[in-house]
Amino acid sequence: MKIYIGSLNPAKAKSVRNVFPDAEVVEVDVASKVSLQPYSDEETMEGAVNRARKCASINQGAIGIGLEGGVMELNDELFLCNWGALINGDGDTFLASGARIPLPEEVAVQLEKGIELGEVMDEYVKRKDVRKKEGAVGIFTNELVSREEMFTHVMKLLKGQYDYNK
Repeated sequence: MKIYIGSLNPAKAKSVRNVFPDAEVVEVDVASKVSLQPYSDEETMEGAVNRARKCASINQGAIGIGLEGGVMELNDELFLCNWGALINGDGDTFLASGARIPLPEEVAVQLEKGIELGEVMDEYVKRKDVRKKEGAVGIFTNELVSREEMFTHVMKLLKGQYDYNK
């Protein structure tokens, strides 16, 4: 089985390998065609679908995966959100979303200025490439849940649907 993941982010790619350990996983740099910082469930899901669709078009019969992190507003509070899309060789699309946690006000204020969460987090914790490691979810859960683990959960939801519909 060949799977194309629409990201070069190590946490995302590893989540695919965690759930499809016997597959050949190819990382591809594809555009999400949404904002650098998706700002709603709808936009975050759209980015995941766009990535998966582009990946599925690379090799007929292969699986395309798109994973997208974003933020969404609920009751005047900003939450992390994440979406995944899996498109199989027949063009069937499977969708899943995962964990949500509120972001601290000081992080939300920076996002409202148009700064991408990855940049905000690097400055917030004085580290480099948080998005490629534990992610914001790892920081704000005291590393009980990493970005890789969060996307692995989404991948399990996608694979479960894919397997059920074979």
